[in-house]
Amino acid sequence: MKLPLWCTLALVLEGCCSFSARGYRGPKSDHFDGEKFLNTCATQPDHGFFGLLSWVVDRDPGPWPEWLDQAPGEKPRERVGRGELVVTAVGHATVLIQMDGLNILTDPVWSEAIGPEPFTVTRRHRSPGLRFEDLPPIDLVLISHDHYDHLDVPTLRRLMTAFSPRIGAGLGTTEFLRSQGIRGGRDFDWWDSHPVSREVTVTAVPNQHFSNRGICDRDRVLWTAFVLSGPAGKVYIAGDTGYGPHFAEVGQRLGPFRLAILPIGAFRPEWFMGRVHVSPEEALAAAVDLRAAQAMGYHFGTFRLADDGFEEPGQRLGRAQEEAQLPSDRFWVPTFGEGRVVPRR
Repeated sequence: MKLPLWCTLALVLEGCCSFSARGYRGPKSDHFDGEKFLNTCATQPDHGFFGLLSWVVDRDPGPWPEWLDQAPGEKPRERVGRGELVVTAVGHATVLIQMDGLNILTDPVWSEAIGPEPFTVTRRHRSPGLRFEDLPPIDLVLISHDHYDHLDVPTLRRLMTAFSPRIGAGLGTTEFLRSQGIRGGRDFDWWDSHPVSREVTVTAVPNQHFSNRGICDRDRVLWTAFVLSGPAGKVYIAGDTGYGPHFAEVGQRLGPFRLAILPIGAFRPEWFMGRVHVSPEEALAAAVDLRAAQAMGYHFGTFRLADDGFEEPGQRLGRAQEEAQLPSDRFWVPTFGEGRVVPRR
């Protein structure tokens, strides 16, 4: 049945109003033009709507399992000591970072499906690596940007009820969170730093991506990577990002890093995804740029967002390390639910 024009326009407006974030208001900068945020070091063109249409028409998706059964990982320690660093991959971009007595979650998603309610149509292909009930007390949540696979409102509400953590996110994000009844957020511009404890600091740093929750709010809030600094060393969390000179800049200004957490999935087709998602080979190059002693892959094997197959990110990363004659533990692909002590090197 063909919808009348007025009905189609009403649906578009509903999408703009219901799902879209309000957006940041503030002074202009080199990455904010007064209305929208900008990538200052993009190395690939934005293919826009017609590029998206071309990809959709000519997709070549790799294989994924309908569902992967896995037992959850062991319950983590409640706290680690000063100077210790333990990371646990929960799934997709969700990582539990335990350092210097603090427990920090990145982009937490425990929902079975993501998307604008009630259209949560992107479903998980595997369960979270940790049960929500097994989480230690969470002190801080870091949100890299507002896409549904990184900012999951139902999970954030559960975390606020259970732990009341502080939340760090890019400019404009906490106003959206407040509209959802989620308090305790702090906005960061790139290069802003803020203490988490007497010894640990979080800094927002540039990356290369975009933001939107709905049809009409493209690039209205800031996307960002984060750096944690404390007695345990420095940890880089990339968020979603394409490859570019920002990695080397962060490495020079804030490195070296004890650990870099870098995305390796949702990268194919590379002609379309490359502006906003690194390939496994580019993630390896980013680890070198950052001067990271070790790196861990994330953003793979949970939600099917692009054309790379379920096992493809890890396989390509392994081949890239072999070709570069690097030891396999320099950049590892974690088992979900695995808690790994990151050694000092």
